[in-house]
Amino acid sequence: MTNKEAEFLARIQTHKGILFKISKMYMDHRDDQDDLFQEIICQLWKVYDTFRGDAQFSTWMYRVAVNTAIAYFKKEKKQPARYDLPSDNIGEPESDAELKEQQLAHFYRALQKLDKIEKALVFYHLEGYSHAEIGRNIGISEGNARVKLSRAKTKLKDIIERQGYEF
Repeated sequence: MTNKEAEFLARIQTHKGILFKISKMYMDHRDDQDDLFQEIICQLWKVYDTFRGDAQFSTWMYRVAVNTAIAYFKKEKKQPARYDLPSDNIGEPESDAELKEQQLAHFYRALQKLDKIEKALVFYHLEGYSHAEIGRNIGISEGNARVKLSRAKTKLKDIIERQGYEF
């Protein structure tokens, strides 16, 4: 293994949680999430030579990953729809961990209903990016990022409420 490969793998290992989050935000099904995760890794490797170190690796990786997810999502939308069969185990959660997992699953289902830019805005917000950083990463002004993020959060809250989840 070359130094470049080892360096790349170490950086991916450090930031793989970001890639899992993006995969979950853009894809409903576990298999699709895994496929997108792999697609992002491949794309990151293909363009790794373009990383100049002007920004943090994680910032560069976010951009590549979100752009890859958007392109992949468009491609997947052309595929026939899939449906999950309901679980036989639907009922009251048995523990706090199970409750948190159900809440997170509900959140990700609602997130799927946002458009690709809204998903990116919410993702960057959840990762702690400022409005200025979000705007720079998406290619809009700070003020526009603030307005669009506010609208996306309101839309997400409405979706969650319509799906029957109470805050």
